[in-house]
Amino acid sequence: HPKLAEGQTEGATLNGISFAMTEEYIFSPTGKMLNPSFGHYKIFTTTDLPEMKTILVPTYEATGPYGAKSVSEISINGALPAIANAIYDAAGVRVMSGPFTPEKILKLIKEKK
Repeated sequence: HPKLAEGQTEGATLNGISFAMTEEYIFSPTGKMLNPSFGHYKIFTTTDLPEMKTILVPTYEATGPYGAKSVSEISINGALPAIANAIYDAAGVRVMSGPFTPEKILKLIKEKK
């Protein structure tokens, strides 16, 4: 169903943006998780979603059931590299791992000078 596919696509995109911008596990030197709750581990919600337009292109997938294929797995992958490239275009530095925090970006800019 197209509306369900749009929802899956947009939800996966939001998840990818969240992963790139805020999601990080923090551990102590002994391996204890220091941010074990959603109060310390920010996950984006629909209120954080940028305006987007999803365009579905109907195709047939011979290996999928009834010609179907996944949509959300594909959509989650584009956000992180797109944001990394936008940071590079804007600031001239490559952040090599998420989340892309202002602190990481500023540190790289200072190291570059």
